[in-house]
Amino acid sequence: MRQVPGRRFALGLAALLVVAVAAGVLAGPSFLRPAEVCAALAGRGDPSAIAIVWSLRLPRIALGLLVGGVLAVSGASLQVLVRNPLADPYLLGLSGGAGLGAVLAITAGVASPWAVPAAAFGGALLAMVSVYRLAAVAGGALDGRVLVLAGVVVGAFAGALVSGILAVTDAQGARSAMLWLMGGLGGAGWGTVAALAVYAAPALAVLVAEARALNLLSLGEEPAQHLGTDVVRTKRHVFVAASLLTAAAVASAGIIGFVGLVVPHAIRILRGHDNRALLPAAFVAGGSLLVLADTGARTIFAPVELPVGVVTAIIGVPVFAFLLRRWTARSSS
Repeated sequence: MRQVPGRRFALGLAALLVVAVAAGVLAGPSFLRPAEVCAALAGRGDPSAIAIVWSLRLPRIALGLLVGGVLAVSGASLQVLVRNPLADPYLLGLSGGAGLGAVLAITAGVASPWAVPAAAFGGALLAMVSVYRLAAVAGGALDGRVLVLAGVVVGAFAGALVSGILAVTDAQGARSAMLWLMGGLGGAGWGTVAALAVYAAPALAVLVAEARALNLLSLGEEPAQHLGTDVVRTKRHVFVAASLLTAAAVASAGIIGFVGLVVPHAIRILRGHDNRALLPAAFVAGGSLLVLADTGARTIFAPVELPVGVVTAIIGVPVFAFLLRRWTARSSS
């Protein structure tokens, strides 16, 4: 497939972002005319419209852009790190650890807006450390294949503990935990957005700074080493930064799959493998995709709201199948 020229690609990304933000502001269970939305954005007009726009829809859009963006960037980075084109941000057991932390907080009755994200973030960090230690014991702490195997083990163990906890908890606690595990942006607020931005900014800066090293690493460890890349340092920086981004995203919005898998591949098909352009583009595209998915989740069956993780899975499964078929065909040719 021919790559899209840079200018057209940038304009397309900008248009996608504008469409996503406009849809997120205009659509919702409470119908607002475009004129009412414009007045509310300027702080004028109906107080209820101002509250809906500024307290509900804009924080939700901002959180969706951040969560989708960091998941896409994490996925793009980890696919290079572990040399696996079908890797996603949850491959290293982070979602399992975050889910375990959140379920423990919810079933313990401390499901406050701050307690659950903090517990999820702590669980994801514990999973990250566990994966690294398991890989180190196996003799390949930064070997992509060993990291994947360690991540599968940690994720399976955390998933088993989650299932056991849900089996013995009361119905209301189990329902709350299951809703969180399916992912959603319903708890968005400016405080949540600010917290995620604070966590994400340093890690994003690290990955962007390592973009050139990731390009060389994609050629193989030996060629990258000969071309002047400190392979061990690069892999350690990418592993920690991508893990922290995933942990922060899961803590803010629950487990949302497929964004970190399909978006990086779509960008590579359209624009190539240069991570210096791929990572920023993946951030914009991933954030826009999640905002559009969330808009659909809260409007298709309004006033009932679907978990956004369900919508991304519905979109992601056929795209994943297409990518798998394309990858298999390329590998066999």
